[in-house]
Amino acid sequence: MGRDYSSASFATEACLMMSVGHVHPSAIVADGAAVGAGVRIGPFCTVGPDVVLEDGVELISHVAVEGRTRLGAGVKIFPFSTVGLAPQDLKYKGEDTETVIGARTQIREHCSIHRGTVTGSGVTRIGADCLLMAVVHVAHDCDIGDGVIISNNVVLGGHVEIGARAVLGGAAAVLQFVRIGTGAMVGGVSGVPSDVTPYTFVFGTRARLVGLNMVGLKRRGLEKGQLHTIRAAYRHIFCAPGVFKERVAEAEARYGGDPFVQEMLAFIANPGRQGLLTTTADAADDNEG
Repeated sequence: MGRDYSSASFATEACLMMSVGHVHPSAIVADGAAVGAGVRIGPFCTVGPDVVLEDGVELISHVAVEGRTRLGAGVKIFPFSTVGLAPQDLKYKGEDTETVIGARTQIREHCSIHRGTVTGSGVTRIGADCLLMAVVHVAHDCDIGDGVIISNNVVLGGHVEIGARAVLGGAAAVLQFVRIGTGAMVGGVSGVPSDVTPYTFVFGTRARLVGLNMVGLKRRGLEKGQLHTIRAAYRHIFCAPGVFKERVAEAEARYGGDPFVQEMLAFIANPGRQGLLTTTADAADDNEG
């Protein structure tokens, strides 16, 4: 069984366990902070009174963790990153909102992750086993799934949702309220104004569909027959002539038995606030490289 971090006695117990890890003399850990076993807090870090650091968390140096923030077991944060500070939202008036980071996620240098807002979900959430490379900004109320990789200098507007195992290339910018589906890939230096269907690949100054994220699908271990089915469904939905709604219905009838196609269709059937990215590049093709 894992440790019960919700228990009232955890903060007291955790203070006794701080010696199991290491807290640098220059670090400031506020009274009330809950610090698990084996936590390492490096030079000039600050940890606020409502923060929970689960077992094995490491703050390398010059890291600020504030607000009602929970860092899962084994999270590692590199210098000059901030987690759980107030959002850059003029409507925010100091409400008690939250930030949650999943286990084993790595947050590299100069990242900023802001807490949620009461006008949103109230929680900024990053899943387990994610990698945020240097200078990533995650705005308030974002919801990022497990295993997501976000490359250097990416900026996410407020309320962005990213599905599990998606990959965002360097310097991409995602408009607020956009959804990026499971297993999708966003190319570097791409502006993403609308939702990205699961398992697709988008690229461009104003992002356009390039094809499927075939590299990601192959890494899932899919057989050729299933890859061909997913490719056929994608091409029917986004590249065939005719009315989009009718093409979606036809693709469901022909290919809807495949679970990956089902996920794509379900995403399309539940549009978000920014609409769906359906514009394809002039030479739309699958991402093989």
